[in-house]
Amino acid sequence: MSVRRVVPNLRVRRPEESRDFYARLGLEPVMDHGWISTLASPAVPAAQLSLMTRDATAPVDPDLSVEVEDVDAVYEAVRAAGAEIVHPLQDESWGVRRFFVRDPDGRVVNVLSHG
Repeated sequence: MSVRRVVPNLRVRRPEESRDFYARLGLEPVMDHGWISTLASPAVPAAQLSLMTRDATAPVDPDLSVEVEDVDAVYEAVRAAGAEIVHPLQDESWGVRRFFVRDPDGRVVNVLSHG
């Protein structure tokens, strides 16, 4: 199972102000769905940060996102290990297949693959 990137998801109340703040640190917008935007370093594109007001299709907001090569295989592995699935595996309208799982310390992890 190959991990492609890991992105922290910060909950924000003022998305525009937060984007401006992180832009001053050198991060540029690479994706914006309104409720979530992702910023990246132009020099190191895999260095990313997502700003989220609330998740549009899930009952909870994830603390971080882990993009994997094969989300279906990871889903089966964590289910087999008895991990708590917080949001079921599903295809989203913005082109990702994802699920949420709770880690041992209670953090919610968004595990995804791009379609």
